[in-house]
Amino acid sequence: MARSFGLDWIVATDHGGPGHSALNHARAWPDVIAARRAVPGLTLFYGAEFDVPGGEHATLILPIDAGERDALRRIEGSFGKREAFPADPAQNTKPRMIEALHAMAALPGVPVLIGNHPSRTATGLGRWGMHTPTEYLAWHKAAPRVAIGMEGAPGHQAARPKPGLDAAHGSRGLYGGFPTMGGYDQMVATLGGAWDAMLAQGVHWTITASSDSHGHWREGGADFWPGEYTKTWVWAAPNSTDILDGLRAGRVFVATGGLIDRLDVTAAGAKAPSRRAAAGDTLMVAPGEAMSVTIRFRPARAANASGAVPKVDHIDLIAGSVTHQPGDHNPTHLVHRFGAGEWRREGDDYVVDYSMSAPQAAGYVRVRGTSTREGEPAVDTPGEDPWQDLWFYSNPIYIRN
Repeated sequence: MARSFGLDWIVATDHGGPGHSALNHARAWPDVIAARRAVPGLTLFYGAEFDVPGGEHATLILPIDAGERDALRRIEGSFGKREAFPADPAQNTKPRMIEALHAMAALPGVPVLIGNHPSRTATGLGRWGMHTPTEYLAWHKAAPRVAIGMEGAPGHQAARPKPGLDAAHGSRGLYGGFPTMGGYDQMVATLGGAWDAMLAQGVHWTITASSDSHGHWREGGADFWPGEYTKTWVWAAPNSTDILDGLRAGRVFVATGGLIDRLDVTAAGAKAPSRRAAAGDTLMVAPGEAMSVTIRFRPARAANASGAVPKVDHIDLIAGSVTHQPGDHNPTHLVHRFGAGEWRREGDDYVVDYSMSAPQAAGYVRVRGTSTREGEPAVDTPGEDPWQDLWFYSNPIYIRN
């Protein structure tokens, strides 16, 4: 199904209860090998939806190498919070997660870990549940090559209210505390919010999107197939090593509903216009130097899985500062909103050029776009049609003086 929806790579994950590491080792691994042989055009990573000590879940992606099978068993067997039986409270603490990250970073094949549905347990806007921006920063500090980011758009986007289901299981993303916004976690969707606050610390923190596909909506589940609704795009050569490097570097954009299938955001200073930085890169410019930003995107050219051809309504260029001030917010502003009359066509692509001044200190620029007319993504309501509420987000270009 991943191939039928245009994916070039996928991560096979699972999570479970006591002794799951042994089950994964014995039963899932042979299926991964069989699938790699059966679908050679797909890069299939072996991993897990890691049961985070002191928290919820994270996607764990193992490098494809000779040690991946045993490495996953060691990680999950040693640190999975639900691995022990009877349950061991000592395994389910936040300091234990830091120990897990140190152990992952010491492996010969260093994995990638991405926080799943970051604020699904939040009790309100900016009132965090099991995970906070400060905690994610601590993950990154403990193992910067392992803990590289979080989901911007969580899975379970096909959830619908049904008789007998609680509010969480009838809402997009299965978010039972504070809802998603335009299908994205509030940490990402709130302008100047948690993601921007993390970037304000000078941290390179990448957002991704996933299907979290447990049960398809046509079969009574809450999920789309991998690639059916959400996609994570990585600028990489078609091999597993470069895909993981691209994730670590932040050469990534995410989109829902097939709204676009190409996005290239670049920036350059007037003093060296040929030295253009792209998503994940760092651009060196003088304070206040004239800076050009180019946004190149390719809109949908065919119907998505809902049968419609979505259209981009507008694109936002966003800028933030690196302040190194702790907190859950960051002075971040909308630089410019581009409507269809402001982009030009070049072949299958549309292009926007914009001139602005470089910040007086370190900062970043990023881009988002939508099929809606909403200025800011609205809070999602149970039962709404996710296909009518599509967004894409770039990862930042980092700016230093």
